[in-house]
Amino acid sequence: MTHDCSFLEEIALADDQVSFAPGRLESHATDFGTERTDEGTLPDAVVWPESTADVSAVLAAATDRGVPVTPYAAGTGLEGNAVPAHGGISLDLTRMDDVVDYRPDDFQIDVGPGIIGSDVDEYVAGDGLFFPPLPSSGDISTIGGMIATDASGMKTVRYGEIADWVLGLEAVLADGTVIETGSRASKTSSGYNLTDLIVGSEGTLAVVTEATLELAGRPEQIRGGRAIFETLDDAAEAVFDAVRTDIDVARIELVDGLSATMANDYLGSDLPDAPMVFLEFHANHGVDEEIDLCRSIFEDRDVVRFEMSDDDADMATLWKARREMAYAVSTYDSDLEPLHPGDVTVPISSYPEVVRETKRLADDYDLLVPCYGHAGDGNLHYGVLADPDDPEQVERGERLYRDIVELAIGLGGTATGEHGIGEGKQQYLEPEHGAGAVETMRAIKRALDPTDTLNPGKIFPETADGERVRGLER
Repeated sequence: MTHDCSFLEEIALADDQVSFAPGRLESHATDFGTERTDEGTLPDAVVWPESTADVSAVLAAATDRGVPVTPYAAGTGLEGNAVPAHGGISLDLTRMDDVVDYRPDDFQIDVGPGIIGSDVDEYVAGDGLFFPPLPSSGDISTIGGMIATDASGMKTVRYGEIADWVLGLEAVLADGTVIETGSRASKTSSGYNLTDLIVGSEGTLAVVTEATLELAGRPEQIRGGRAIFETLDDAAEAVFDAVRTDIDVARIELVDGLSATMANDYLGSDLPDAPMVFLEFHANHGVDEEIDLCRSIFEDRDVVRFEMSDDDADMATLWKARREMAYAVSTYDSDLEPLHPGDVTVPISSYPEVVRETKRLADDYDLLVPCYGHAGDGNLHYGVLADPDDPEQVERGERLYRDIVELAIGLGGTATGEHGIGEGKQQYLEPEHGAGAVETMRAIKRALDPTDTLNPGKIFPETADGERVRGLER
């Protein structure tokens, strides 16, 4: 469905803030997770706001005319979160990338939604500070995009997810109303927690135009390395043992042998073709004691090698292999494609079981399923590889993918630990949360956005069939 967006010419925007050019529309039709498929949708216009006032004016006018608006960050999402499923306006926030205010004595920074995550780290590094919850894609994704999906990354096991570091937001509702949430205080019990309501809502409730982030001091001691195991089961059990022992580890990542092979093929690296756990320890004192404790725990799980280093180059090589894993998986075999990006997360006590059962299911379905992930917080990334030209293999792969998600939910976990529901996981929302909770979510959506202006076609089960989550019919 196309929408008349000519009204944008009546809003006080500069000529270079609005485009109807086919190339611009095509560049905003997909995100990373959909760009290699036919799942993109062309918007009718692209708008680059440069202020909160711009966002407010566009949303008010669009809502008044029944035109959908889909917020767009860097396009690094994996579930079609930024795809304009019903056309309309793609609201590209990347020009709102300023540092608005910086208060190092309070460990706080106010930034626009379009700033790249690693740029925040670079800005505050001179004061010995950093923004801990950046995801693996933090050097290419924006703070606004991270807030939209409540992203998390390799250091979540110690530092938590994005929501834990957002103190407050400035955001614009669908009708153009500007709101401020949260507080600069370290804690507040004043009113509803609107900050946490907006974080993770994937741009369906409001458009974030400024965020107040909490920062942390950089640790004085950083040591990293890897542990190599005979079996994947030993590696997963070792992770569980380390986490329940409360070892002060900042990163603890699982990489199976197949994933290591794929990383070597993509990067030309020389990782052992064996199950591994990548580790990084942060401390201001006593880091060697934590490492020794971890080594002893891993030895109880028959670790083959336990290698640590404080050399920056060594650690950069190690973490590059883990950071580039999604690219390695997607390019491993030109005849195979990962069907969906898996990011289930389970309680840590169930982590060995979800890893073990995922590999068993892969064998049962006779498909390649590389497994890796932020093991310390119970997260498992996996890709089900199938030949897109083989319908039977694709159908088998779809069933395998569903089985793994249902397994995770059955273990008390979630269908998505960090990518969001988007377009790809609507069918799992009710099985995970129950019909009552999902209807409560719908009620919130209808209350804040009764015409379903903001990012329609996302999150809710009915949107997979093209329906809208509407309150008042126009």
